[in-house]
Amino acid sequence: MNLNATLIAQLVVFFILGWFTMKFVWPPIMKSLDERAKKIADGLAAADKAKADLALAEKKVVEELRKARESAGDTRAVAERQAAGLVEEARAEAARIIAKAREDAEAEAGAAAQRAKEALRENVAALAVAGAERILRKEINAQAHADLLANLKQELQ
Repeated sequence: MNLNATLIAQLVVFFILGWFTMKFVWPPIMKSLDERAKKIADGLAAADKAKADLALAEKKVVEELRKARESAGDTRAVAERQAAGLVEEARAEAARIIAKAREDAEAEAGAAAQRAKEALRENVAALAVAGAERILRKEINAQAHADLLANLKQELQ
């Protein structure tokens, strides 16, 4: 065999193999590599977007927590003011009830004292009449007795 013919045959086979590879083998490989590169780029973009969304969500969470704390503080302050107002109202109501009870007790005591004075006057008048009757040893007229008691009550008041 001739060396030149072998080299030419190998060169022709190499070019046919190169053409076949570029025409039928290389496009699917390149397509797979391009798809893989696109998937990787999409994944990286999604990861960057997720990072940005996470940072935004964290900022929102921090802001919402701050707002919630402020709202809770405001609500607590309002509740404390309302509680203090209710305590003051209860104290004022208790003082009013105590004052009313004292007034009622004093009025009742005054009325009881007045009734006791009236009863005492009647008893004193009855004792005075009984004493006078014993002294005189005779009974006084009932009408005169009633008149005397009425006069005595008027004088004692």
